[in-house]
Amino acid sequence: MNTLRRLLAVLALLSLHAGALAGDVIAHPSVRLSAADIRDVFLGEKQLVGSLKLLPVDNTAAQEMFLATVLQTNARNYAARWRRLTFREGLRSPPVKGSDAEVMSFVRSTPGAIGYLAGQAGPGVNVLERF
Repeated sequence: MNTLRRLLAVLALLSLHAGALAGDVIAHPSVRLSAADIRDVFLGEKQLVGSLKLLPVDNTAAQEMFLATVLQTNARNYAARWRRLTFREGLRSPPVKGSDAEVMSFVRSTPGAIGYLAGQAGPGVNVLERF
């Protein structure tokens, strides 16, 4: 019984910790995307929604969590992919912002922008997905 209580306590702590790590994928109000589209945008496979040019933006504060959870890759592989896309296809790698506040401001003011946060989004953006 004591072991069961310990196990339940550990599971409760893990679920609280996981909830605290939840982040949001956000977009400018002009952008509507599915979960599969989000992945494609950040991997350079989708650049347009209709006639609107999509502009992904990376967030240093949440990048490791986003890459592991949403893109199922790591920073080294992600950077190498964007180097190849830049060289072979002339695509620009996503600009990098240093905080949730910077990403929120950029996405809110840039049509076609899509980014991710370490925490929850504020007003003025579409929340596309929680990760």
